[in-house]
Amino acid sequence: MQRPAAKPTVQIDNEQVTVTEWRFPPGGETGWHRHGMNYVVVPQTTGPLLLETPDGQVTSQLTTGVAYYRPVGVEHNVINPGESEFVFVEIELKRA
Repeated sequence: MQRPAAKPTVQIDNEQVTVTEWRFPPGGETGWHRHGMNYVVVPQTTGPLLLETPDGQVTSQLTTGVAYYRPVGVEHNVINPGESEFVFVEIELKRA
């Protein structure tokens, strides 16, 4: 099944950070990717996201404004299983 693509909008990209707003339509996905930097996610929507990982599927419940951190090397496909748009801001921390 082909899913719609999540839409990234880079808001800041400098020597220190890349800040990207991600907008997921219902059923939207990022596609498989591996994070090359440590990162922080700040949800702008409350609800579940489905993560396809090398170890299987995991549902993660996110809450608006409650940030979380993940280390470099995370590999997954992020999917919005809901029926409305899901939005988060991702802050990638560049190495000095």
